[in-house]
Amino acid sequence: MTLRYAYNTNGTTHHRMEDSVALIADSGYDGIALTLDHHVLDPMAEGWERRTEALAGDISRRRLGVVIESGARFALDARDRHQPTLVSPTAEGRALRLAWLKRCLEIGAMLEAEAMSFWAGALKPNVAAHQAQHWLADGVEQVLAHAERVGVTAAMEPEPEPEVVVRTVDQYRTLAERFPALTLALDLGHVMVTQERVPEDSIIEFAPHLGSVTIEDMKRGVHQHLAFGDGDMNIRGCLDALDRIGFTRLVCVELSSDSGRADMMVPHALGWLKECRRAREAA
Repeated sequence: MTLRYAYNTNGTTHHRMEDSVALIADSGYDGIALTLDHHVLDPMAEGWERRTEALAGDISRRRLGVVIESGARFALDARDRHQPTLVSPTAEGRALRLAWLKRCLEIGAMLEAEAMSFWAGALKPNVAAHQAQHWLADGVEQVLAHAERVGVTAAMEPEPEPEVVVRTVDQYRTLAERFPALTLALDLGHVMVTQERVPEDSIIEFAPHLGSVTIEDMKRGVHQHLAFGDGDMNIRGCLDALDRIGFTRLVCVELSSDSGRADMMVPHALGWLKECRRAREAA
């Protein structure tokens, strides 16, 4: 089976949107992981529909698949990273995040995206864990309902940052027991950070629940996205595991710290992955 690869636009932030699409497509990728942001098809800005239609035409002409990433750092609050969230202490904050996620799903529908990934959010001081779980459940229920309406898969991404409500795949599993339609946005590097699983084993274990998969290299216990070959990840083993389960969705490369050299890293990453596959076949 031939795996399909995408590149995440949070690794091309110094490029114009149309230039990012061209670079990714011309480098030979099968798709694009589109991190919606203030400079990349802002979901909350006036004219978003017109800009989405134009992007849809470009993506269609280039025959690219799409995954929507909703984790822009400062798009909703310029002074507080990744805020507000589904577990923010104010109703207004939670409603703003929910509106953002619904719009991301609507853009995903217009782009015929395979999935829209989102995360739970981190606890603010003085927010009780049981209260956050209640807010999270309410938010997830509404996200899933909207996802069903527009026809896009919603995928929860465990995020290995302090105080995040869903930071491990086991916490995702607990939430998914309540919401069976909630798929997993599996970032293999994040599994390296939490060290809760061997990344390739997590692919096999969660195969029936995978909404999207992200790959990069990473050091054990350190949340820093690295170029392939610079970390501890068994990339070949992960690709073999994706082959084993017959994964047909996009495998998204996320090198968010390498935007300054995206001209080199976008083609290099795909070349590295393909060489990894060629070495496997030769062996």
